[in-house]
Amino acid sequence: MYDEDKTTKNNQGAPGAGEYRYSGPFYQDHYTGAPRQTAGSSYTSASSFGEVKRPKKKRVLSLIAKTVCVALIFGVVASAAFQATNYLGGKILGQEEVVDQEQETEKDITTMLPTVDPSEITGNNVADRSSSVSAIVDKCMPSLVAITNVSVAEVPDYWSFWSHGSIQQEQTSTGTGIIIGMNDTELLVVTNNHVIANAKALTVVFSVDEGKEEAEAVAARIKGADESKDLAVIAVNLSDIPDATMSNIRVASIGDSSSLKVGEQVVAIGNALGYGQSVTTGIVSALGRNVTLQNDDGSSITNSLIQTDAAINPGNSGGALLNMNGEVIGINEAKYSYSGVEGMGYAIPISDVESIISDLSLRTTREKVPEANLGFLGVNCQDVTPDVSQQFDMPRGIYVSSVTEGSGADKAGIRKGDIITKFDRINVTTYEELKEQLSYFSAGETVEIVVQSPEGADYVEKTLQVTLSARNEAGK
Repeated sequence: MYDEDKTTKNNQGAPGAGEYRYSGPFYQDHYTGAPRQTAGSSYTSASSFGEVKRPKKKRVLSLIAKTVCVALIFGVVASAAFQATNYLGGKILGQEEVVDQEQETEKDITTMLPTVDPSEITGNNVADRSSSVSAIVDKCMPSLVAITNVSVAEVPDYWSFWSHGSIQQEQTSTGTGIIIGMNDTELLVVTNNHVIANAKALTVVFSVDEGKEEAEAVAARIKGADESKDLAVIAVNLSDIPDATMSNIRVASIGDSSSLKVGEQVVAIGNALGYGQSVTTGIVSALGRNVTLQNDDGSSITNSLIQTDAAINPGNSGGALLNMNGEVIGINEAKYSYSGVEGMGYAIPISDVESIISDLSLRTTREKVPEANLGFLGVNCQDVTPDVSQQFDMPRGIYVSSVTEGSGADKAGIRKGDIITKFDRINVTTYEELKEQLSYFSAGETVEIVVQSPEGADYVEKTLQVTLSARNEAGK
């Protein structure tokens, strides 16, 4: 994702202040003449080299209005995020996270589409680098899609002198996705969570259709998302995909990122700047780079990433980092940005998240529930941040500070002092994750919730079946 240049103090020994940014989605209003707009929410990240920022969304306004808005949005977002992460009043909602990798689930995704065959890629062992890259692009490009996210954000209403509230502003942005398989009714695409975050509507354009006058964007839905790993799987109904497109697209071939060595050549493909799929090349610069990404609400995630000098630009997020066999060994995610710094891009190692992607792919595709029908969990809570977890020897998760009598949580046995760690088999560590997750569940639905319950000096894991109540039913 892209935003205006911002620098942060580098306290990790990096050569000067700089920032890590998510490499997508891309916002058109940052580049004059960019052919597409892009969307997504914003993060900040830091690693042993400094801090990373995923930029905040912006409105298409006049230059003067934008300049004034930057300062206003920063203050409002910062204060709102601080209070939201420290206390959740009344209704808890939530976001999908990753299932424990040790859980036994079916890992196979039915695939009737042809898969990229590494044996078809010629030139892997020849000296002619360009020939080898061309062969990879020819075989792998059909497994890439461009994703467009239309989202709605709360922004200050500064047009009215008397208004102290906010207005909802629709924003559009794009990123990239990789076709990973299909089931009986859906084509499955993996991308970054920040590419599809806060989506009101999602569409994809298949790379095989780019440049065609008759090409149309196809609607997609979120199947599952894991904010802690910045991953998401979206689904496209097979019935919505034209036959000509289906006959040309391919399922990506997944490689083994655990066997990567520093210096190996790699190829990156993604929807850079929203222009459509483009290709860059480079090498694996480093492995196991710990990068911490911070969201606008103050929550953060830390992951071990592949560093590459292949150019990773705004809009590349969710795209493929390929080895010279044409296998996906990483999902492009971020870059380090600072004057004088070049060639520091980052990708999620595919072998670290294969089981997570499979679990997300097997989830039921849901639509967000109208607010009037939302399920009510019935807890007030606070985030157990990494600092609090370490200081007080508590599990990461969402601390229950009170339970509403008669609510689903109360009836299922959730008590004050419990720490919620999973919702519907998905790890949750923050209020925002839980809020997003619950937004897909109606009153009356039963969901599995895992809590860490204090017993003496230890915490004991409990798995509870919670039937979500209607808000007006709690307390009866």
